[in-house]
Amino acid sequence: MADENQELRKAGLKVTLPRVKILQMLESSEQHHMSAEDVYKALMEQGDDVGLATVYRVLTQFESAGLVVRHNFDSGHSVFEVSRGDHHDHMVDIDTGSIIEFHNEEIEALQKRIAAEYGYDLTDHSLVLYVKKKRN
Repeated sequence: MADENQELRKAGLKVTLPRVKILQMLESSEQHHMSAEDVYKALMEQGDDVGLATVYRVLTQFESAGLVVRHNFDSGHSVFEVSRGDHHDHMVDIDTGSIIEFHNEEIEALQKRIAAEYGYDLTDHSLVLYVKKKRN
């Protein structure tokens, strides 16, 4: 819990039990991309009494503080992942909804080259590929 307390303070947030519990949940979950509802259900399953409105509020605070990144994939709701400082892109399986993280240097270089061809420097980007398993 000391690590979470330090992360919250470093992000300029007051250390509260709900914030600590939510940050622990995000960092320890096998699921790297969780909706507010996923976080809420997981907290309820482990016996933590944190309301859904609190989960939404805390996740928004975490996003503003740079602790989490919000993604809005085509599923219609936001999912959050802990901001670890490493860049990666995503593939979303349109049949299962599962999210696959990947990093590809060729794609990164190509995006920079395209921006440069139009007279720009690439400062940031988000790439999401929507995929289906191949049927043989």
